This record gives sequence, C-alpha cells and structure tokens, in this order.
Amino acid sequence: MFSSIGFPGLLLILLIALVIFGPKKLPEIGKAAGQTLREFKHSAKDLTGDVTDEVKETKQIVKGENSK
Repeated sequence: MFSSIGFPGLLLILLIALVIFGPKKLPEIGKAAGQTLREFKHSAKDLTGDVTDEVKETKQIVKGENSK
C-alpha cells in the first residue's frame, strides 16, 4: 500500500499532519482512523461471507436440479 510513497514521502505527510493538527490531536486522529479501518474490514468480511454463502447455496440448488 505504501510502497509507492516511500519513506521520505511518508515522513513528509506525517510532518505536515503534525503541523496542521498539533501533537495533542494527532494520536486521537490516528486512533479514530484505526477504528474506522477496523470497522471497514469487518464490514467487508461480512459482505464477502454473505456473497460466498449465496454462491454455495446456488451451487447446491443447481447440483440438485442436474441430478434429477
């Protein structure tokens, strides 16, 4: 994900964020971003699981119709 940015670019982004938000607000922003990312991953996993279940059910129905 960060391979195209590189270390100097990442350092520059962090420095700009530190100047804009200040040292007291930066940890709170990082925590909120982490929680948001965690919730997004959880939702994506649930959605993927639902789709996978539907595909399995459809395959079972199709197999059942072919065996008749």
